[in-house]
Amino acid sequence: MARVKGGLSANKRRTNILKRAKGYRHGSSTKIKQAHESLMRAGRYAFAHRRDKKGDFRQLWIVRLNAAVRENGHQSYSTFIGKVKKAGIELDRKSLATFASEYPEIFERIAKKIV
Repeated sequence: MARVKGGLSANKRRTNILKRAKGYRHGSSTKIKQAHESLMRAGRYAFAHRRDKKGDFRQLWIVRLNAAVRENGHQSYSTFIGKVKKAGIELDRKSLATFASEYPEIFERIAKKIV
């Protein structure tokens, strides 16, 4: 039997690579090797930044909380969080930051309860 060199599947693979690289600049959207390298790099960045995003949001919540805490007469974010834990309030930073930015009256009540 004749040897099959895989022309159809290779073509399909290359077409798929170019489809995924659509919108990339310069040769990265038209040259197979360059497109593949760009896709690999994009995948690495996407993987790393999915992890970075978690820390970025935590940092944002802390900044928002710190601003709201100082407005409500507390010294700093760190002392406020310590008092929250001691008071047995089981709200995380995300929900506290949401209250601080979107529902300031609720956050004010929480802050007064801690003092």
